[in-house]
Amino acid sequence: MRLIDRYLLRELAGAFAASLTVLLLTSATGVLVDLLRRIALGKVPASLLLSQFGLRLVDALPMLVPLALFVAVLLCYSRLYRDSEMAVLASAGQGLRQLLRPALLFGGLVALLVGLLSLWAAPAAMALSKRMLDEANRSLLVAGLEPGRFVELPGRHSVVYLGAMSSDGSRFQRLFVHSQREDRIDVVTARAGELFTESVGEERYLRLEEGFRVEGVPGRNDFRVMRFERNDIRVPDSEPGSDRDRDRRVPTLQLLEEEQAPRRAELHWRLAAPIAAFALTLLALPLSRSPPRAARYGGLLIALLGYLVYLNTLLLGRSWIGEERVPAALGLWWVHLPVLACALILIWRGDRLRKPRRRAAA
Repeated sequence: MRLIDRYLLRELAGAFAASLTVLLLTSATGVLVDLLRRIALGKVPASLLLSQFGLRLVDALPMLVPLALFVAVLLCYSRLYRDSEMAVLASAGQGLRQLLRPALLFGGLVALLVGLLSLWAAPAAMALSKRMLDEANRSLLVAGLEPGRFVELPGRHSVVYLGAMSSDGSRFQRLFVHSQREDRIDVVTARAGELFTESVGEERYLRLEEGFRVEGVPGRNDFRVMRFERNDIRVPDSEPGSDRDRDRRVPTLQLLEEEQAPRRAELHWRLAAPIAAFALTLLALPLSRSPPRAARYGGLLIALLGYLVYLNTLLLGRSWIGEERVPAALGLWWVHLPVLACALILIWRGDRLRKPRRRAAA
């Protein structure tokens, strides 16, 4: 490997590591805030904070890594132009096309990593996250309820007391629940009960046995008292999922066998991540060209604007495939090919020598 190739690979690796670190910290803040909000609303058990945080970061990597690669190539090659190193290399016969090899090598390796994340790691992380939440929802222990303690349910305006509980957290004894909505209170007591899942489907129910229910407004004499021998209460889903969330958890090999439009859209979206990483590497090379005295980050802002247009077009294309407005066989190539063609044209034109202007005859 040439000395200049090793030098550029070292510079690209340093810029990529710095860019990815900044993007991860920014994304981690948003993921953490969203998880804390869901925990406060009672949608996610507090005991699963760290595991859900890590799994959600893995799911975000297929979007963050291509952007980090794009920024790294821009910063690395624009510094060569800004410090006049590119002019020295051009005088030695090393133009932009001769310096493609380290960028393509590094971009190809990162694209393979993005493909691994997008096609396998991210769906596996989402499936594991859903499985952990489902297992947690089958146990009252994970929800934070402990026998012998008054526990306030987050986001529900209710206080629960359990006298005793089984080791797996499914059965309990001596239940007391106090709920309040505006001026109205609701008190439920039960001798025993259990948390179970419907045999058909995934809906959860709380079975109460031999209890009372009292509801009314304090200070008034119209309280309602109901005695029951058994009362099944449907427990709201902690984190209701959409069709899009279910598609994200499907393994890629299974998506290859599916014919539904939303599943085909998800498959093309996963394939788009590594292709976009390679296309952005090519596009960043001509966009990094800047005069020595140009603003340090002026071209970077324009390049990021182009990245946003590219990303939003991919999102629009995925939506159109899912709605069958674009044939699934076409995929997202109608977005990738213009970007690749534009990058190749810019590289070819940027490395050509300009013809000298002819002065007009006197």
